[in-house]
Amino acid sequence: MTKASTDLDNPWKDVIDLYFEDFMQFFFPKIHKLIDWNQQCEFLDKELQKVVRDAAMKKRLADKLVKVWLKEGDSVVLYIHIEIQAQKDDDFAKRMFIYNYRLFDRYGTNVISLAILGDDQSDWRPKRYRYGLGECETSCAFSIVKLLDYNKKWKSLEKSKNPFSIVVRTHLKALETRRSKQKRLYWKKQLFKALYEANYSEQDILELFRFLDWVMALPENLEKQFNDFSTQYEEDKGMPYVTSIERFGIEKGLDKGREEGILQQARKSVVDALRTRFKRVPQSLVKMLQSIEDAKLLSNLHQKAILADSLKTFKQGLEKM
Repeated sequence: MTKASTDLDNPWKDVIDLYFEDFMQFFFPKIHKLIDWNQQCEFLDKELQKVVRDAAMKKRLADKLVKVWLKEGDSVVLYIHIEIQAQKDDDFAKRMFIYNYRLFDRYGTNVISLAILGDDQSDWRPKRYRYGLGECETSCAFSIVKLLDYNKKWKSLEKSKNPFSIVVRTHLKALETRRSKQKRLYWKKQLFKALYEANYSEQDILELFRFLDWVMALPENLEKQFNDFSTQYEEDKGMPYVTSIERFGIEKGLDKGREEGILQQARKSVVDALRTRFKRVPQSLVKMLQSIEDAKLLSNLHQKAILADSLKTFKQGLEKM
């Protein structure tokens, strides 16, 4: 998966956690009506990773798994598997099928799969996986939403108060402005103003701003222009959120610092394991490990460092990754 697609996938996961009911109402209203929203939903993302973990699938972390209760029936549970896909993937339908049947095998009850397709190819719309031979056939259909379709519904998005109206507009403009940072600056300003004009609560503005700021990232010089604009806009509007957004910027910096600390510790764990096993570790290998920015990869390397029969074997495995 490319960095660009990851940058679009990850903020979606956070905003779905915050506004899951709004998400279902906005994208899947028929299913939303069947759910008992008086019952607390359970997010089971860690369980999802256990169920679908498979190195051969070449897949990033799967997205969301939510346990809900239906209105009809005696305590009927429904497991909703949600995938956010920001780029075309020829194996996507197969992966949806695999995840669906593994979840059904794990929980033995109702499982549905939903997909948000956030790529830029209008004709890519996978919604079913099927295979068979002779009279034997297995298939899995899943519901999809193509975000590009909302370009034709822009006016409706502007009128909607659902948080995902601003999320969808932000996503679409992020796609549209990938090759023009000046256009991105323009649309980031417009969407920032839309946050305030929609009369969201202060907390909602801050949460949705987090999504906007992440997805509509700008070069440092243009980011400064945006910050100057947003500060002046809030002063003109008399809104009390400037301090909060500045605090968010500080928190973002702290989050980055914490992430770097985790990476440093993960790198150290790999090197320590190698030194425990093989005493001396070449500086060239240490430098290779220090350049790795993926915590999950470092965790895998730590296990390999413990199990490798020689430094040469470990290094050969590292070079293949």
